[in-house]
Amino acid sequence: MSPGAKYLYLTTIGRRSGLPRQIEIWFTRHAGHYYLVAEHGLKAHWVCNLLAEPAVQARIGDRSFRARARVVDARSERDLVATIRERSEAKYGWGAGLVVEIVPASRRRVPAR
Repeated sequence: MSPGAKYLYLTTIGRRSGLPRQIEIWFTRHAGHYYLVAEHGLKAHWVCNLLAEPAVQARIGDRSFRARARVVDARSERDLVATIRERSEAKYGWGAGLVVEIVPASRRRVPAR
């Protein structure tokens, strides 16, 4: 993955159609997780989709991975929301909106026999 990558490509499953839906969106990285900011909050279709099905696919540059997505609770996780908004503001000049966390699925190791 390029350290200067500008976009994350997020694929959710349509909550009504059941079909894959992909968006291109700005992102930041913090503590091994990826963060997106939804300008339209809970009205964004991609946010509604991940609330219905948090298993998502993401791609940054040539790296694709499965992940779990969640909306970060602005009330109980104020410090995290502030950090992500500051990082987004520094990277893109904008950081207002609903913060969404993308956690890459951990690679399961098969025990040696």
